[in-house]
Amino acid sequence: MATDLTAPRTAARPDVASIQRRTLRLLFTTQIIGGIGVTIGIAVGALLAARIAGTAMAGVAQSAGVVGAALLAVPVTRIMARHGRRPGLVLAYAIGAVGGVLVVLAAATRWVPLLLLGMLLFGGGTAANLQARYTAVDLAEPARRGRQLSLIVWATTIGAVAAPNFAALADRVTSGWGLPALAGPFAFSAAAFVLAAVVLLGLLRPDPLLTARRLAAADAPAAGPPPATDAPAAVAPVKVRAPRTAGMRTAWSVVRGRPAARLGIAAVAVGHVVMVAVMAMTPVRLGESHADADVLRLVGIVLSLHIAGMYAFSPVVGWLTDRLGRRAVILGGVGLLLAACAVAGTAGHHTPRLSVGLALLGLGWSGTMVAGSTLLSESVPADVRPSVQGFCDLIMGLAGAAAAVVSGFVMQLADYPVLTLLAAVAAVPLVALALRPVPTGAPDEEG
Repeated sequence: MATDLTAPRTAARPDVASIQRRTLRLLFTTQIIGGIGVTIGIAVGALLAARIAGTAMAGVAQSAGVVGAALLAVPVTRIMARHGRRPGLVLAYAIGAVGGVLVVLAAATRWVPLLLLGMLLFGGGTAANLQARYTAVDLAEPARRGRQLSLIVWATTIGAVAAPNFAALADRVTSGWGLPALAGPFAFSAAAFVLAAVVLLGLLRPDPLLTARRLAAADAPAAGPPPATDAPAAVAPVKVRAPRTAGMRTAWSVVRGRPAARLGIAAVAVGHVVMVAVMAMTPVRLGESHADADVLRLVGIVLSLHIAGMYAFSPVVGWLTDRLGRRAVILGGVGLLLAACAVAGTAGHHTPRLSVGLALLGLGWSGTMVAGSTLLSESVPADVRPSVQGFCDLIMGLAGAAAAVVSGFVMQLADYPVLTLLAAVAAVPLVALALRPVPTGAPDEEG
């Protein structure tokens, strides 16, 4: 036992590299499957809610999915902290599948509370998709963390592009089964979530997070007094030790003492707030100057360019994150967000210019998301990493939901240019935080 724990790191590296390659391939595949399920729900959720409960409830139902993803990050990451990534991801997808089934039942019974509950649980699919990006860097080499995280983010692009076609197909197929219109896509989503959960349950072995903890324990003798030979491999000697029941309070205590971790969370949350606030009201802006017959077509084009900006270039963003540094890419992302607000806010009713603004908005979000998530993951010890990452996704989700609600009021009381101006102002403090020098000796990286 003592020999195994103190084995040279060079002997373990080939195995770690093999595990990481296998993990990335598996996550890439399940991210496509899960991304299809999530995007189908986003595509038809508002329409289904409007048919069941009226237009006023459409936004509430969509917000329920966002809030559900944020809240479910807490129990999912708690499971990960105790038992590893695999059971946490499987649980999240399973909850999303249950939510999809409940939405189908709500469509059949036209029961609004059941619809909202279903959309809340449906957020489990989004929670799994978000946590997958962190799973990609548990065993990544420091110089490749940004690229490998961004690869998993990029896989969502494939699911997002394919999902609308699957939604139409699912609706046609299930209409013959007696399901109401727009219910079939959620049945398809539930099946996609189940498939992703089964694949992860069977193939995500060994667990990357547990493997990273064992490596941290193996390196312990070089960092301090040697541990007892019968000490659990999952316990790493870190400054802030996370118990098996580590939760959001522990996560906050760790983040509070690490400037880089605070910047990572701020980058993810602020980028998401700006993106959601502007994107959510863009269809309304288009509806002010175009006939009903043209609005849906234009919304589809503009939002497709926006989604392309969010995901299609994430491998490039990840490469830049590793090449230029996390803070530099965060600042670049903020710059793109500010440019997007300026272009979209001054576009008036010129749709091509508005499209450029939304594409820049997605690209800026990609910069803050990829670089911020990478910085956060490498700034905290392996013991508390799942809890801190869940805390980050909780903050991000709740901030995005609040931004969506506030943007509607701003749009009603003022106008779209005012909304973009306020969104730009919200991003400015992140620049100061990213430029703030890190105190000497700050525990900004686990190593």
